[in-house]
This record gives sequence, structure tokens and C-alpha cells, in this order.
Amino acid sequence: MTADDVLSVLAVLREAAVDVWVGGGWGVDALVGEETRPHRDLDLMHRKDQEQTVVAALAGAGFAETVDWRPVRFVVTDPHGREIDLHPLAFASDGSAVQASPDPHRPFVYPAPCFVGGTIRGTAVPCLSADQQVYFHQGYEPTDRDRHDMAQLRRVFGVATHF
Repeated sequence: MTADDVLSVLAVLREAAVDVWVGGGWGVDALVGEETRPHRDLDLMHRKDQEQTVVAALAGAGFAETVDWRPVRFVVTDPHGREIDLHPLAFASDGSAVQASPDPHRPFVYPAPCFVGGTIRGTAVPCLSADQQVYFHQGYEPTDRDRHDMAQLRRVFGVATHF
């Protein structure tokens, strides 16, 4: 998934008037303001109540659902192999959100301040904060990509990470 691919997908979703935030590796790169590594996919958080519009907009751009792990997440892929990992969020009135997790008693929590902005190729994009990125990189054995991403957050933001 290239930077141009990401910006193209975000333009499609902006045209559909839905709210999304970039997470994962592209989210880290958006925060640091530069592409620091190749990316296999694009992680997007979206409002659960806008999911039908998100799916329809992406279908119009050639994406079809290939993995369904709802309510936690689902994946859409296009004929060129571009992959988007979608994470539905239920928002509270205070701007915070929750995402279902594999353990129904412990949803993923998104505090209101975690919804921030970054840049991809000089274009402003909505993304998750450095603290939220660190939160999601806990509790599992990190890959080399995870180590790289956390190193970028330490380098730019001085945040503490557990690896």
C-alpha cells in the first residue's frame, strides 16, 4: 500500500462524508510526517454507525470484503491486492470510543484526545495519537515492523515504549 494508495482511499472516503482515522504503520508514519518503511496494508478506524457508507464507498473503488471478524474488524481487498483493515468504533457523547475485542469483557478503548492529525506526503490526514499507537503495541510479541514503528515514535515524540 503506497502513500498514493492511502491518499486515494482517504479521498474516496472523504467524498462519502465518513469519518476515518489512520492507524497501524501508516498511522505512525502520518504522525512522524514521513514514510519510514513499506506498508502491506492500511489500518482505518471508522464510526460503526457509518459502516454501510464506508463499505459502499470502498466497493465503488473496487474493494470487496475478504475477511469478516466482526464485530472486532474486517478486511477489504481490491483486484490489485491493496488491503484495508477496518476497525469499527462506537463513539460516546464525550468523543471517546470503544472497539470490540476478542474478549467481549475488555473492549479496546479510544480516549477522545487520541483522535489527532498527521501528514502523508504533505497532505493532512486524521490519525491516532502516539500514545494510542503505543497502547495498541502492548501485550504481544512484537514483529520487526512493530519495533521499527515504536522506534519512530520514540525518536520523534520521546514516548516510552515497552520494546
